[in-house]
Amino acid sequence: MMTWESITIEKLYDEILRSEEEMHGEILRLWELIQIFPEKWTQEEYGKEGGGFWVVAVCGRHIIWYNDIEDGFNISPYRRYGEFEEYWCNQDYLYRAVERMLSIIKFGGKLGGGFGPPQPIGEA
Repeated sequence: MMTWESITIEKLYDEILRSEEEMHGEILRLWELIQIFPEKWTQEEYGKEGGGFWVVAVCGRHIIWYNDIEDGFNISPYRRYGEFEEYWCNQDYLYRAVERMLSIIKFGGKLGGGFGPPQPIGEA
């Protein structure tokens, strides 16, 4: 049985740099404004073994974070800095998450398009 381990900061930066190569125009400009030095934030139900999840951007009351259980970037709202509530298991590249953030800014509304946490069999 494999044991899950949190992604290292070095591997996370590799993911970020790979995605930055795909960013252009307003997507890149938004990224340059909202990115932060990656820091671990907690989520109530998941990620405790790895000390939380890496948050890479903050925009208003939303964050972009890396889900290293599912290997992808997600957007979630937060209320208190350092903690977030909504767990998503999208497997998006960072530039896709930044594109989604730009859509939220431009068009408003709910996030949509997110895959929720795992469900027990028979409880869809």
